[in-house]
Amino acid sequence: MRNKIVINVHAPREEKSDTSKDGFYAELEQVFEHLPKYHMKILLGDFNANLGRENIFKPTIGQDSLHQDSNDNGVRLVNFATSKNLAVKSTMSPHRNIHKYTWTSPDGKTHNQIDHILIDRRWQSSVLDVRSFREADCDTDHYLVMATFRESLAVGKQAAQRFDRQRFNMRKLNEPEVREQYQIEITYSFAALENLSDKEGVDRTWENFKENIKTSAKESLCLHKLKQNKPRFDEECLGFLDQRKRAKMQWKKSKPKEGR
Repeated sequence: MRNKIVINVHAPREEKSDTSKDGFYAELEQVFEHLPKYHMKILLGDFNANLGRENIFKPTIGQDSLHQDSNDNGVRLVNFATSKNLAVKSTMSPHRNIHKYTWTSPDGKTHNQIDHILIDRRWQSSVLDVRSFREADCDTDHYLVMATFRESLAVGKQAAQRFDRQRFNMRKLNEPEVREQYQIEITYSFAALENLSDKEGVDRTWENFKENIKTSAKESLCLHKLKQNKPRFDEECLGFLDQRKRAKMQWKKSKPKEGR
């Protein structure tokens, strides 16, 4: 599995000065200069950028953007992506408009697609889909943007063996009775190995040797029980989340009509 570098950013808003925007991309340029060349780079966040459907931008952003025309932040983002050989995957997934916009104005009249996900062009096939979810409760005026990744996992032989390795409760050897039982078990096991034929190969002899040790350990020591970690998101968290959601709905109902 290749190494991945994820960079989360928050770009200046569209109405900010050119100096502020130039400073943001200059800093981002410095960050990219120090990244390893062959690692997968994923750039995501709130770019405050409307990406249009201009033909000249299609190689970088595709043709499924929510907006028809790019704003200044959008042009800056495309220029940076092109210079770093990045593809904007958030505007390459064909979805309904309600699954494209990532921000809605307080009055509910303006919808923008300003949160984006970019990836190295040579790895862009790893991103299968990008869409926003309106119902996700994230305590923000932005919608949750989710990307579906596909990654090939190459597990080596040694790594696979580590996953299959059994852990015995070695602390039981501190108990005199258990230690004595293990000594008896292992003695009987090795006594059985003396009856093996001399024609047995080295590999076969080693397998018998290893299995006898494991069998003796299972009989005497038993397997070590893995510690079960307490889930961080429990019923108490769900209760607070539901309480906040009800308070938010109550606040929306109490808002005056002219403020909607």
